Amino acid sequence: MAAKQNMTDREYMDDILLTSKTMSGLYHYAVQESPTESVHTEFKTILNQSLDMQHEIYSLMEQKGWYTTTEAPTQQVDQVKNKFSIS
Repeated sequence: MAAKQNMTDREYMDDILLTSKTMSGLYHYAVQESPTESVHTEFKTILNQSLDMQHEIYSLMEQKGWYTTTEAPTQQVDQVKNKFSIS
């Protein structure tokens, strides 16, 4: 008999966030491929709800110190902006 493995709260949240990101991508694709205006509008609503939920999950994880980000140096941001700007 296999030993029972318990996930930590952080692991659950990581899994939920990853699933939410995946679903948002699928909803985005569904919006793009919608055959009618009503289907397009409905998927767009669901996509926005999914993105809002994803942001809430991220915010909670950030509050708990489980998802940290660092600010890029201004010079690096400017280099990327210049690389992708249309002249």
